[in-house]
Amino acid sequence: MDKPPPLEPLPEDWTRALAVVAHPDDMEFGSAAAVARWTGQGKEVVYCMVTSGEAGIDSMEPEKTRTVREAEEIESARIVGVSQVEFLHQPDGVLEYGVPLRREICAVVRKHRPEIVITGNFHPTFGGRMLNQADHIATGRAVLDAVRDAGNRWVFNDQLVDGLEPWGGVKAVWVGGSWEAQHGVDTTDTFDKGVASLAAHAAYIEGLGWENWDPREFLEGFGRQTGQRMGVAFATAFEVFPMGWED
Repeated sequence: MDKPPPLEPLPEDWTRALAVVAHPDDMEFGSAAAVARWTGQGKEVVYCMVTSGEAGIDSMEPEKTRTVREAEEIESARIVGVSQVEFLHQPDGVLEYGVPLRREICAVVRKHRPEIVITGNFHPTFGGRMLNQADHIATGRAVLDAVRDAGNRWVFNDQLVDGLEPWGGVKAVWVGGSWEAQHGVDTTDTFDKGVASLAAHAAYIEGLGWENWDPREFLEGFGRQTGQRMGVAFATAFEVFPMGWED
């Protein structure tokens, strides 16, 4: 079997990023160590959770789960240097791609005015036959469209009040967890923070019922494999969608 091609390093000539994912824990299952690297460089990263993951723990009622999982996400974000976490409170498990979801995400993009937007894999699978979740697919697709919507004054222009202006300054959308990734970031120095960030989702992990599952072991498997493609100990891969005609 041929070895996967080397990954091209992601550019780091930016100062502000916005991560928009479906659930609390989505960033921690692979991308959090990269966020820790960037916040350590002085960059600002804001998290936006489309849902609160309230349908994610079978043994716990949704309203209690919402409270627990939001608290776990705020703590896991803090570990990697993220101080702003927003929750859109859309319904967990039944997100639908479409104009309403684009509208919600567009408003967040306009509010925070990022140069980079990060989201999760929205392809039907994680590679092979391992199916992706419907919420991930809906969110990722909506993110791509909402980033373009945000720059168009005549799309969702009812949002443009109290000084809020269109924002067309997103250079690219970076998609974590994609099997089509061709770019990566060295996370060797921040790998431990990524592990701690995932471990902070203790109630969710316990609720999954994965016997003897270890966050470090899980992240090491993917991190080392990706690191080999960059010639480093650990790395995280992203699929890049440039936003601009010149790209």
